[in-house]
Amino acid sequence: MNAGISDSDLLAPLDLAFWNIESPEHPMHLAALGIFTANSPAAAAHAADLLAARAAGVPGLRMRIRDIWQPLDLRQAPAFDLRRPLAFGGAAREAVADFEPLDHVRLHAPVADFHAAAGAIMQRPLERDRPPWEAHVVPGVEGTSFAVLFKFHHALADGLRALTLAAAVLDPMDLPAPRPRPEEPARGFLPDVRKLPGVVRGTLSDLGRALDIGASVARATLRVRSSPALVSEPTGTRRVAGVAVELDEIHTIRKSVGGTVNDVLIAVVAGALRRWLDERGDGSEGVSPRALIPVSRRRPRTAHPQGNRLSGYLVRLPVDDPDPLARLATVRTAMNRNKDAGPNRGAGAVALLADHVPALGHRLGMPVVGQAARLLFDILVTSVPLPSLGMRLGGCPLTEVYPLAPLARGQALAVAVSTFRGRVHYGLVADAEAVPDLDVLAKALTAEVAELTTACVS
Repeated sequence: MNAGISDSDLLAPLDLAFWNIESPEHPMHLAALGIFTANSPAAAAHAADLLAARAAGVPGLRMRIRDIWQPLDLRQAPAFDLRRPLAFGGAAREAVADFEPLDHVRLHAPVADFHAAAGAIMQRPLERDRPPWEAHVVPGVEGTSFAVLFKFHHALADGLRALTLAAAVLDPMDLPAPRPRPEEPARGFLPDVRKLPGVVRGTLSDLGRALDIGASVARATLRVRSSPALVSEPTGTRRVAGVAVELDEIHTIRKSVGGTVNDVLIAVVAGALRRWLDERGDGSEGVSPRALIPVSRRRPRTAHPQGNRLSGYLVRLPVDDPDPLARLATVRTAMNRNKDAGPNRGAGAVALLADHVPALGHRLGMPVVGQAARLLFDILVTSVPLPSLGMRLGGCPLTEVYPLAPLARGQALAVAVSTFRGRVHYGLVADAEAVPDLDVLAKALTAEVAELTTACVS
């Protein structure tokens, strides 16, 4: 194996999948658009300077991804695992010695619309020969606010990991330190024979899980009722919109009908899609698209490892149901069914299949898999939890945060949602040519929350 690359530096299978699935028309970066209240006319420029200065001290932001073609040298492997694929055709993270933060932090000219600016920035892929992240500081023309768009390649981080990296360059906060994971005892070249039966059982269990997920994916493709509006030929263009609604309204709905806040947020997406499809003339009759709901597999209150720890649930959105409360009940039932099965089973857990593909298979097969994303699900609806604490940059308070998800090949729309300081922020990313009316969908989200609230209190 290459000198200087350790076993722990190798990309995990899901990270490697995100790295190889990317194409120029479908960059695989996630993002967050944060809006700050400016405390001076120079606040945006000062924020850019701070981000560049602080980025140099964050190890996770100095890491680039480098392809590896040599087979793994087992003599150097500190912890040989029978189930871990070889590194031939893989990739690894490595620290950049000549890291230049100014290459990653950019100050833009003032704009009147932060979301329109974010759309233009989102369609540009990250440079793959440098640490795969960027921070774009965009002043508002009125001088009272500025925005920061953080972009992270999905191979570098999932939503929670990206949040950790972004928080590291904001103003310091007094947060409790995460509990470190206990260190595993060192192992030799061969696995402990006392644990060999467990390894075998684990391998058989993994095989059974893979077969179960594969069968669930096949079943999920039956009787698919999506809409042409959710399908897009690759154009490489992006449009972004954001909507903020009051969290109190969401809690009012949840307390009235039961379930979780997330159930309500997903049902709001279903109702908004119905309004949008009807208004644009496509029609919602018979439409029940499959929404992929990512689920984090990170342990709470522990140090965040690099890369992705994700599974997911697959939910049919009842777009064709005219009753808002019935739509919510359908979503709640589907989510409960998924939770009962757990994040390691079902069609939504398709990301876990990456663990069963050797590294070379990722390199050769992921471009093909990327083109088949539309066969697996129709729309991504993801939730990124944010801390309720106030965050600042250069003393300027963060007032709004819109998470932005990558757009899969063949799909026209992705939805991400976060709750922050008493409000729910929906971030919408769409193919700009396929969805020129994204603002109509944004307004439909607000209207759907209002209709659900009225239905619950009447």
